[in-house]
Amino acid sequence: MAAGQPASPGAPSSVPGDSTRFLISDLCSELESYLEPEEVEEVYRAYLLGAESHEGQTRKTGEPYIYHPLAVARTMAEMRMDHQAISAAILHDVMEDTATSKDRIRAEFGEEVAELVDGVSKLTHLQFQSKAEAQAENFRKMMLAITRDIRVILIKLADRLHNMRTLGVMRPDKRRRIAKETLEIYAPIAQRLGMNAMRRELEELGFSAKHPWRAAVLERAVHRAGGNRREPMKNIEQAICSRMEASGITGRISGREKSLYSIYRKMRDKHHSFEDVFDVFAIRIIVDDVDTCYRSLGVVHNLYKPVPGRFKDYIAIPKSNGYQSLHTILFGPQGAPIEVQVRSTEMDRVAESGIAAHWQYKAGSESSRTAQSRAREWLKDVLEIQNSVGNSIEFLENVKVDLFPDEVYTFTPEGDILVLPRDATPIDFAYAVHSDVGNRCVAVKIDRQLAPLSVRLQSGQTVEIVTSPGARPNPAWLSFVVTGKARTGIRHCLKSMQSEEARTLGERMLEKALESMDTSLPRISPARLDQMLDAMQLEDLDALLIDIGLGNRMASLVARQMVGKESPDPTATEPATTTTLAVNGTEGLVLNYARCCHPIPGDPIIGQLSAGRGLVVHRENCRNVLHESRDRSDRTIALEWSHEPQLQFTAAVRTRTANRRGALADMAAVIADHGSNIEHISFNEQDGHSTAMTFLLTVRDRQHLAQIMRGLRRLSDVLRISRQRG
Repeated sequence: MAAGQPASPGAPSSVPGDSTRFLISDLCSELESYLEPEEVEEVYRAYLLGAESHEGQTRKTGEPYIYHPLAVARTMAEMRMDHQAISAAILHDVMEDTATSKDRIRAEFGEEVAELVDGVSKLTHLQFQSKAEAQAENFRKMMLAITRDIRVILIKLADRLHNMRTLGVMRPDKRRRIAKETLEIYAPIAQRLGMNAMRRELEELGFSAKHPWRAAVLERAVHRAGGNRREPMKNIEQAICSRMEASGITGRISGREKSLYSIYRKMRDKHHSFEDVFDVFAIRIIVDDVDTCYRSLGVVHNLYKPVPGRFKDYIAIPKSNGYQSLHTILFGPQGAPIEVQVRSTEMDRVAESGIAAHWQYKAGSESSRTAQSRAREWLKDVLEIQNSVGNSIEFLENVKVDLFPDEVYTFTPEGDILVLPRDATPIDFAYAVHSDVGNRCVAVKIDRQLAPLSVRLQSGQTVEIVTSPGARPNPAWLSFVVTGKARTGIRHCLKSMQSEEARTLGERMLEKALESMDTSLPRISPARLDQMLDAMQLEDLDALLIDIGLGNRMASLVARQMVGKESPDPTATEPATTTTLAVNGTEGLVLNYARCCHPIPGDPIIGQLSAGRGLVVHRENCRNVLHESRDRSDRTIALEWSHEPQLQFTAAVRTRTANRRGALADMAAVIADHGSNIEHISFNEQDGHSTAMTFLLTVRDRQHLAQIMRGLRRLSDVLRISRQRG
């Protein structure tokens, strides 16, 4: 049925006296300009199902609910989307808000439309621990649906756009919550997909709803200042236009109005006054092709002098969302800065529509293909993050990081370009190349010079990652990486490493416990082992050993069950295991050294099991372990150092030092001469004549520490020195 057919009962056209509404006939007329008749017919059938399903439902505005899906479909039609996407837009709420099932949609409109509708639908029937978790899970589902079909996000953005346009009927608190979500999630997604026109409207609507007073004040200020700008702006445009005509270049020149939200954000983030932000003239030049873009740039640079270092060529190196343009800032009349953008007509279309240009211009412009491929590249990274994170909130946090990329353009040694967010580090670069490169990274060369892994990368740098087969991520990397992909890759690898190390430690602890009972793990019958695992609800022996290694189960109690002994009275305490584990310092993530007493090789040591962390090594005379062992001696394990520990350890030394200029430098020199490094110093002035200092030093063992302390004691300024006790 085409656009001329009558609307069904409950359709928008049945509202008396309403001549301004967008009706199904209007939608069909719009679609007939670019779709085949049979495709328009299918969209109309989708409308009939939507009107039937939403019959009797109204929005908070009081209008029939079907107006909302029609408005969403209108936005999709303006993007020139295909008929499946338009049909899905009309039906996007029927699965959530009505009794219409996915099976019915599949039967009437096919699998493609059914999956699109399902991807847009919300998770309203699942139970979550918190509202934040529910919102994060909804976002996760939406992003995963996008990775299957990118049209899902276009429908979702159109849906959010109409909701924002009609937000005024909501309660103020709900308005602010929806506006905040729009500014933090949906507007950045639109920008990430290059859809700048939609992004601008979402930002303006979100800003007005979240900060109505600030928006009103800024709007009045812009209105007052606008009159003083018209004449200078007109003169600048005429000067550029005349110079371009003299050079034989044809094109369109227009002034760009800064949006209220962009003004507000610059004032907030850069601490600028309104006059500083608004006193910038913005010009856009649109020409026919790439060659003319560069010629036009030369014309404006000859007319007004460019500001050094403020030229950006996004044509040669497009932004991560496919955006292409030349950007430059010029010294205008009386020194007023002029922002100029130069782009081709095709680039301008893609800049406004982003990935939607892929459907609008199916003939296949290079720019629209670039936007499409870059969007899919980003969504591939999103899918990789999802496969590695532990929960929805962590997924949301990691993806949000990637939604705010002030980009840095870096190069691989082969000359390939990698686009990273601002403040990205070599670790972010390594994970952007490949997860395996990030996991095995040991060093980096920036422009052929070795550099720290935590350094902030700058545009134009060539980055070479040095890898080693046996390397693994350092947990400290999490404190400085900025991309979601790097953060997720590090966490995923560390979790895997922790499980492996926990299994090894758990096996050692269980073998020691069984040894004290004159047996061993291979001598335990498989039937007995299966019976135990079933009772503990564990999948296999590895899961049991990991639990022991992480401190979630006691090796001694598990050993008792294995050999069939009665479990001890839970109120009684079990003495520490008589056998000992050897510690060599390379056990990794599940063996930790207590910061309260800083044990080092040569100290008598004892282990304390900490649930989730594994084994924590203390000195035997540590106050914390002595206090704990009185109540939970079943969680202590006797330990001893291996003959050749293989790590540097940290020791805490306290000194009382005379207040003399150069005293600290003398002490640092002694420490360095003995092959040690100062990790941290804290000060506490005792009186006007002396200061108490606590040094955290790297040492090999007790003998090494004793040599350092003897060297410090010889200094005349050191009045007292001792090792800190836990």
